[in-house]
Amino acid sequence: MSKIPSTYLIGGTVAVAVAVGLYLRVAKNGIPPEGLGLTWWRKIKKKKVVRVYMDGCFDMMHYGHCNALRQARALGDQLVVGVVSDAEIIVNKGPPVTPLHERMIMVKAVKWVDEVICDAPYAITEDFMKKLFDEYNIDYIIHGDDPCVLPDGTDAYALAKKAGRYKQIKRTEGVSSTDIVGRMLLCVRERSVSDNHNHSSLQRQFSHGHGQKFEDGGSGTGTRISHFLPTSRRIVQFSNGKGPGPDAHIVYIDGAFDLFHAGHVEILRVARELGDFLLVGIHNDQTVSAKRGVHRPIMNLHERSLSVLACRYVDEVIIGAPWEVSKDMITTFNISVVVQGTVAESNDFQKEKDNPYAVPISMGIFKALESPLDITTTTIIRRIVANHEAYQKRNEKKAASERRYYEDKTYVSGD
Repeated sequence: MSKIPSTYLIGGTVAVAVAVGLYLRVAKNGIPPEGLGLTWWRKIKKKKVVRVYMDGCFDMMHYGHCNALRQARALGDQLVVGVVSDAEIIVNKGPPVTPLHERMIMVKAVKWVDEVICDAPYAITEDFMKKLFDEYNIDYIIHGDDPCVLPDGTDAYALAKKAGRYKQIKRTEGVSSTDIVGRMLLCVRERSVSDNHNHSSLQRQFSHGHGQKFEDGGSGTGTRISHFLPTSRRIVQFSNGKGPGPDAHIVYIDGAFDLFHAGHVEILRVARELGDFLLVGIHNDQTVSAKRGVHRPIMNLHERSLSVLACRYVDEVIIGAPWEVSKDMITTFNISVVVQGTVAESNDFQKEKDNPYAVPISMGIFKALESPLDITTTTIIRRIVANHEAYQKRNEKKAASERRYYEDKTYVSGD
């Protein structure tokens, strides 16, 4: 082995030390040191981790929220998300449907989120912006192209814009928390005087408010109009794009996953812990209506699929999964275990004549999982019904800004 002159080793060490020193100076000051060439400066600058911040109420979190977070994450290397407190939401928008702890579960579960700040302020104040820059090392503050106006009429992001640290993303059209609450408030009509008391009462409360337009001309039996325009590109953007390995332990769980909520997230987390790959079956609209009633689902199949795909615990979904889990389906997807949570809209499937899990039960691969949260889609709906007057007022106020957005909107590239 040939000897390497000690001067080369010493020189190399010195060069490394100088490079490290320069990098530390750049990281601290953010400007190129004197005498450093532009090429080297660009290389060092590229190594800096760009941290971006996005805040929101994330009430009744939906795929529009998730797509906003996906876009925000694409503008940096790490995404920090601020979740606004219940008190701030009440002051600025009205009562939230989902409390802070549930909204925190939802945001933390989004696959594009790296860090979460609890109790973030509704408006970016001077003090909070300084905290973001100094303590959280935030480079840019992100918001959608729809205006966020405070009760006094000022722009909630004026300070960030003035500081030159603001970036804008494209709003996901076709859905909003206001829209979803509106669907629940208006989607159900009185069907028949022969309905049982509880069902009729629930429908009557849903029916309060202004007339809802239906695609069939207003009879109340047609599909609710949605601005959502599903595209294959959006599904690809939300998908992981990776299949299970050859020896993967594949866990399967199915359901409607309507009004995707913290209860769904938590049972998906528990299910994912049982294997290497979580496959989620999402029932189509016709199946959900047949099993849950004509007023369900609130969200259509594509909307529900995107919400589930955005969850970090989910590896793949079957869009329009069959109600019954067959032997052929188990073989096709190489399913190792089929699971269901103990909290659901109905747990009477084992009493039914056509048990949808009869095959996996007979094969000894069915498992009931203890649900971490006692929340269902009906829980969310009842919250709206119980306080429908407050939500009605909130929606009337928000509906005006929604209309203005669609009337005045211009094309925004990139999403």
